[in-house]
Amino acid sequence: LAQDRDTIITLPEVRITNTTAVTTGVYSSFRRAFPDAENLRWYKYDRDYLAKFFMKDMDHNALFRKNGVMKYDISYGYEKHLPDLIKDDVLKTYDNYKIIRAIRVKAYERDIWVVKLEGERKYLTVRVEDGEMDEVESYYKTS
Repeated sequence: LAQDRDTIITLPEVRITNTTAVTTGVYSSFRRAFPDAENLRWYKYDRDYLAKFFMKDMDHNALFRKNGVMKYDISYGYEKHLPDLIKDDVLKTYDNYKIIRAIRVKAYERDIWVVKLEGERKYLTVRVEDGEMDEVESYYKTS
């Protein structure tokens, strides 16, 4: 047993390949989830399919299993894309900062907003989920 703990396992490299065709099931699942998607491009990602597209003024990356089940959707936007309640809470808590980016992560029944903030001397990253806000990153600007 002691030898097993010291064994190094090398996993195969995961690569995103050029645009690809997808199965009807994956495409149908995608269209049900994102009927207004534009500029859709599909990529093979290991055994899954990555959809890159634009919808409602946001860039999206959604990963689907080959059976059509969506693993996650990450959408990239700005302050205007944040729900008012989240935006108000963030700006009240970090009143000397401005929102420079808003990223929404939807995965496994979770809905998380990652908010990038810029202050006079620092950048912050805040995670908001289920009404809870956590500062997850902070670094000073260089002179």
